[in-house]
Amino acid sequence: MPNFYKKMKYKVLEKDFHSQARNGIISTAHGEVLTPTFMPVGTAATVKGVLQRDLEEDTKAQIILGNTYHLYLRPGTEIIRQAGGLHKFSSWNKPILTDSGGYQVFSLTHIRKLSDEGCEFRSHIDGSKHLFTPENVVDIQRALGADIIMALDECPSGAADYAYAKKSLQLTQHWLERGIRHFRSTAPCYGYEQTFFPIIQGCVYADLRRTAAEYVLSFQPEGIAIGGLSVGEPAEQMYEMLEVLAPLLPEEKPRYLMGVGTPANILEAIARGVDMFDCVMPTRNGRNASIFTSEGIINLRNKKWAEDFSPLDPQGTSFVDNIYSKAYLRHLFVAGEMLGPQIASLHNLRFYLWLVEQARLHIRQGDFTAWKNTMVKKLGTRL
Repeated sequence: MPNFYKKMKYKVLEKDFHSQARNGIISTAHGEVLTPTFMPVGTAATVKGVLQRDLEEDTKAQIILGNTYHLYLRPGTEIIRQAGGLHKFSSWNKPILTDSGGYQVFSLTHIRKLSDEGCEFRSHIDGSKHLFTPENVVDIQRALGADIIMALDECPSGAADYAYAKKSLQLTQHWLERGIRHFRSTAPCYGYEQTFFPIIQGCVYADLRRTAAEYVLSFQPEGIAIGGLSVGEPAEQMYEMLEVLAPLLPEEKPRYLMGVGTPANILEAIARGVDMFDCVMPTRNGRNASIFTSEGIINLRNKKWAEDFSPLDPQGTSFVDNIYSKAYLRHLFVAGEMLGPQIASLHNLRFYLWLVEQARLHIRQGDFTAWKNTMVKKLGTRL
């Protein structure tokens, strides 16, 4: 049962002296989340191939993400409302964050149309026509019942030119004003409070990012999302934009970097003050036999692992390391057994959660920067 916090609360617990990294705790109606944290992506009310029991017990996930676009189209808002919200519908009793569906809609460039009113698009499922507005995506997310919900925004590509990025930001700001006004004039559906995060856009242009941050902060939000990064621009540009934003964002508010990313991206973003992350990479790569470890990345389809009976990760970063060998997991993939992608997804999710746990530990110990620099060198290595 939810604890019915009046509002989401966030508290900084420890800071790193050599970077912007910090440990914190987010309190919501469905429980507490230690930050920095990683949110497994449950696009359609499920993290692909992973039981909710395993998410909680084995990966140690504290919060998961749901996707408004996909849930709106299927099974539909009304069915989830009848179920009592996304928590009850999916049998996940810990916190949930939902995005507004903006990224999915705007990735459908050939079947969507933008206007001041909102975004008209056609379903990728049956071609039917729909309209997302700043107001109705609030209503949809009210019905979903997530603890944290997102504003509707446009997410331009990392290669967008300045003129387009500026025009896009103006549209996002127009939508934000309407969305936050609607959020503040409506009530939650299930008796517990929800928190609305606006999104800072501005592509890779520092002045636009500063303008966006100033506008977002004028609404005094309880938390802040950073969007439009890791969408095609070089990683160094992403880090540069985070460095622009870090001194502008209030310390007492959690910061969520949307859709990021690789293990190295996450550690570098933590060093630049980010608290929350999500990405499909752990499960998507796992389904394709790509394994993240503390020593680098393993492609389990390579023949070199056929007679390797050692654990997936010598550090024992996930529970499966004590059960399954590289040789066995490779066999499952080669044989086309569905257990292979399931185990690999569980391992990768647990690795990501282990990584942010280690980040919290090293922030607490005061040696985060040295540890981070050592880990980043290893994490992208192809083994």
